[in-house]
Amino acid sequence: MWGLLRRRSPSGFSPSSTAEEVTAGVDGSGLVAVVTGASSGIGAETCRILAMRGVHVVMGVRNSSAGARVRDEIVRQVPAAKIEMLDLDLSSMLSVRRFAENFSALNLPLNILVNNAGIAFVPFKLSEEGIELHFSTNHLGHFLLTDLLLEKMKVTAIESGIEGRVVIVASDSYKHPYREGIRFDKINDESGYNKIFAYGQSKLANILHSNLLSSNLKEQDAKVTVNSLHPGAVVTNIMRHWYFVNGMLSTLGKFFVKGVEQGAATVCYVALHPQVAGVTGKYFVDCNVTELKSHALDMGLAKRLWDFSLNLIH
Repeated sequence: MWGLLRRRSPSGFSPSSTAEEVTAGVDGSGLVAVVTGASSGIGAETCRILAMRGVHVVMGVRNSSAGARVRDEIVRQVPAAKIEMLDLDLSSMLSVRRFAENFSALNLPLNILVNNAGIAFVPFKLSEEGIELHFSTNHLGHFLLTDLLLEKMKVTAIESGIEGRVVIVASDSYKHPYREGIRFDKINDESGYNKIFAYGQSKLANILHSNLLSSNLKEQDAKVTVNSLHPGAVVTNIMRHWYFVNGMLSTLGKFFVKGVEQGAATVCYVALHPQVAGVTGKYFVDCNVTELKSHALDMGLAKRLWDFSLNLIH
């Protein structure tokens, strides 16, 4: 099936391209990257590929034992890998702040931030701060993390002369949020909750955050780019709360959707490839810039979300 999808594209890559293929020949030596959701799926594969290309990787993991297994396997495959692991639960603002403090204690520069961690289609639940779990984990935790690490990225870009890159893993599910886009007045309201729309809302928030942050950094003339992306439909454990779909993906998925090798391709491409140098405020699918639907380009909505998010984290 993938042979049919190897079509010409501006980047030269396609839905069937793997993360290893899209970064072939790219030297990431001297760069430092933080990757969230690094203990499984796309995050784990992203860490492996970045380490393979010489990047010093800091894994943000919610599950320490799973993270340690991933780290050990990467070191087994890439003996020269420079890789650290820090605890990070994106649904907890306290955990995000602690991660930022622990990262600072490593005294490393920061060139690349990959906001990858995510949950999908979970039953209604609130975080420890009382915020709906999709919104808290997929958007708000990353909004806070980016805010806490951004100054380090700006300074690194100035001192190294190499642009910083913020990579936000969104999803084409942004097309299916609640009718009002973001339910500002009902974000934590169980009545009317729909796990498909709640996931879509959080992914729309990812893109709105990416677009406005990109615009803000351009105004500041900061040498940091911000782009969002859709990794594609990928066989990972993100569907574990949707038992029927998860079962179908586990058994038949390899015939219809991407494996993590292809799923991490656009992430690694946007994080590392020279073709993306200077590109900011864009949305990538299959390693190519793709037009967004109008509601994801609404800067008024993006500004309202920004202020709403700032109030929640403070």
